[in-house]
Amino acid sequence: MRSVFSTYHPVINFGFFCAVIGIGIFVRHPVFLTIGFVAALIYALMLGGKGTLKFSVCFVLPMILVFTIVNPMVNHRGETVLFYTKYSQITMESTVYGLLSGFMLAAVLLWFSCYNRIMTSDKFVYIFGRIMPAVSLIFSMVMRFVPNFKMQIVKISNAQKCIGRDISSGSRLQRARHGVKILSIMLTWALENAIDSADSMRSRGYGLKDRSTFSIYRFDTRDKIAAGLLSMMTAVVVFGAAAGRCSVEFYPSIVMADFDCMTTIICAAYMVLCFFPIAVEVKEVAVWKYSQSKI
Repeated sequence: MRSVFSTYHPVINFGFFCAVIGIGIFVRHPVFLTIGFVAALIYALMLGGKGTLKFSVCFVLPMILVFTIVNPMVNHRGETVLFYTKYSQITMESTVYGLLSGFMLAAVLLWFSCYNRIMTSDKFVYIFGRIMPAVSLIFSMVMRFVPNFKMQIVKISNAQKCIGRDISSGSRLQRARHGVKILSIMLTWALENAIDSADSMRSRGYGLKDRSTFSIYRFDTRDKIAAGLLSMMTAVVVFGAAAGRCSVEFYPSIVMADFDCMTTIICAAYMVLCFFPIAVEVKEVAVWKYSQSKI
């Protein structure tokens, strides 16, 4: 689906993902991890649909399970022993830490999948083109390299298949030769494409000090409201975490900061931050259906 949040200014998009990913990595409180994971999963499903659902079931959930199982097997710290194995002991603290680490990594992966759909290469170049022209161009090329690589290798494979050189036909040796041929063509295309892109950007004066730029992005009133709201919510969470309101100690025993009124406010601010793009999408759908009902 086309995301309404992607129509916001690139600074809003980039700042949002920096905030939710950064907080999700450094704050290990289970309530915050749950909020971040649920929001990332819902938004990824809204953007990706069945593809994201398959990715979540086949990769994300097994990854959480692996972290939950492996961490207590290699980390025996903790004072609450659940049971003993032949070579070690399994503690509740290490199990909980592995589970929360799995949720943290899963949330980060889901947020990055949303980032790839919202933050296009032209948005990234727009933000950092004047500050770091070379770095921004290289980063944008790297981000689009994998999808371009996949599309091009499909074209090359189909072209080779028309002349009987596909990897699915012939003996094992012939299929290996066909695969090497396709890979050689693919690498040649990638190198030529990189050289052409570099020559094209150089001929356009990219990176020069006095070069003028054109942009379709405008920071309007909607973006100002979103920037103020997201900045306020991020500041509340960051200051709360710095004050120790979100701290968690896992070893030797699990000790969390008291869940008082201030912690509740910080959690609410983080929830507003994470669910902001979801709320934007839901609001747009509701407005559209209401408009249709009036016709």
